Amino acid sequence: MDTIKITPYNLHFKQPAQTSRSILRHRKVYFVEAWNHQSPERRGWGEIAPLDGLSPEGADFHRIMSELAHSTQPVSSLKKLTDYPAVRFGLEAAALDLANGGKRIWFQGGFVHGSKPIAINGLIWMGDKTSMFSQIKEKLKNGYPCLKLKIGGIDFEEEVSLLRFIRSEFSTKDLELRLDANGSFDPNDATEKLKRLSAFDIHSIEQPIAPGQQDTMARLCSENIIPIALDEELIGIKSPLEKEQLLKTIQPHYLIFKPSLIGGIVETDQYIALCKKQKTGWWITSALESNVGLNILAQYCYSLGVDQVQGLGTGKLFTNNIKSPLREEKGLVLANPNGTWAELPS
Repeated sequence: MDTIKITPYNLHFKQPAQTSRSILRHRKVYFVEAWNHQSPERRGWGEIAPLDGLSPEGADFHRIMSELAHSTQPVSSLKKLTDYPAVRFGLEAAALDLANGGKRIWFQGGFVHGSKPIAINGLIWMGDKTSMFSQIKEKLKNGYPCLKLKIGGIDFEEEVSLLRFIRSEFSTKDLELRLDANGSFDPNDATEKLKRLSAFDIHSIEQPIAPGQQDTMARLCSENIIPIALDEELIGIKSPLEKEQLLKTIQPHYLIFKPSLIGGIVETDQYIALCKKQKTGWWITSALESNVGLNILAQYCYSLGVDQVQGLGTGKLFTNNIKSPLREEKGLVLANPNGTWAELPS
């Protein structure tokens, strides 16, 4: 019999974070602690971090959370909540940590011991041209060889101008550029915009048009102007057959996995197996989790033997993040083997 404790926590952004959908100033997450009555001192941690407007949890979320808080089932048996991906991810993580002794080791390996860092991109939030340029300079100063720019929130011509300036200063050899449109392009002029952006040697663009337009997205991928990565398109796709059909229909260049949004570790593993089968590239990105979720994702990435730059550069976004051994350094995320964890808020 396991006991599960759910603790809500509000993360506060250091600066308002703008996407094409909204401006984020704070972020509510839920920490999970699970333990067995035979060994109450050994506790597994997880994090449930749904994103408003994106997560499929919907109106049932608070009812599910209330039921979890009163559950006495083994935490491993609750991982089947396929309709609630953020919940499933949090419970999977708590079960993994508990099985590994409750030591904040979700996946064994060199990353945990500080010997194997993971390459990450620097994240540039939307804003006016001045603020975005300031962010870019800061990231470059800190040694990031890959930047991901959120676009679609300001005038397109300003974004083009900003990219033109970046490329005038840094070649493809010196700086890899990834873009994330968050589905903001109109399908009618998406091709033209991609052609304009292709002048700047873009590595890839995430979700140029809104999800649910598979034929149009397939056409954009087939035009091969800029390699296209699916992100929001994966949300709500549950069965292995649906996953396979999505990849066959759209034939994207890359998939981007946010386990909190697509069903946790098990569902992500299914996608990765399909990507290997169809020779589709992929990487993992955080969904603005706290350092708890970020540590889980980093350890998971290492266990997969990743060699692609990952989207895990979000640990410094919040003023009140949970202290952990994780740190970012010159475009890498790594664990300090002598680092300590803060207690979870009660």
